[in-house]
Amino acid sequence: MGNYFTVNMEENFKKNQEFIQTINKIKMERQIQLQYQMQERQMALQIAKNRDTCLWLTVFSITTATGLFTGLGSFRRTKRQYLLMPLIPLSFLTLYYWDLAYGNKVHRIRMEAEHIMTHEAESLEWPCGLPSPSSIDVGREDEEEKKRIHPPLL
Repeated sequence: MGNYFTVNMEENFKKNQEFIQTINKIKMERQIQLQYQMQERQMALQIAKNRDTCLWLTVFSITTATGLFTGLGSFRRTKRQYLLMPLIPLSFLTLYYWDLAYGNKVHRIRMEAEHIMTHEAESLEWPCGLPSPSSIDVGREDEEEKKRIHPPLL
């Protein structure tokens, strides 16, 4: 009788372990998918932000160029070319944001990041390596001790 009970317990234990492994696998896959979707949303927000910045910078550049050429900057009266010098860096900045917002700059940045990850992985290492649970606990205990020594003033 005792032997049957032990065998039945072992079978249930193995089934339970398999079930827990399956649940952990599903949980990990869901976390990975969640992180991927959050990254996609952040990237979409960044692209939208760049497009908005590009729009405002383009309008500013056109307004500045119009003002410089039509006489607000007195280029038309004096014909001094150095008055048009602010247009050079402004045009580079506008073109950079135009490429970032509507061009393939995001694709080129992603390709460069993939190159760095495959060929220059040593530059991605964290200082002092990955944090371990013990180092996290030490940091947490240090913070608690600092709070005890220096309580916040109300």
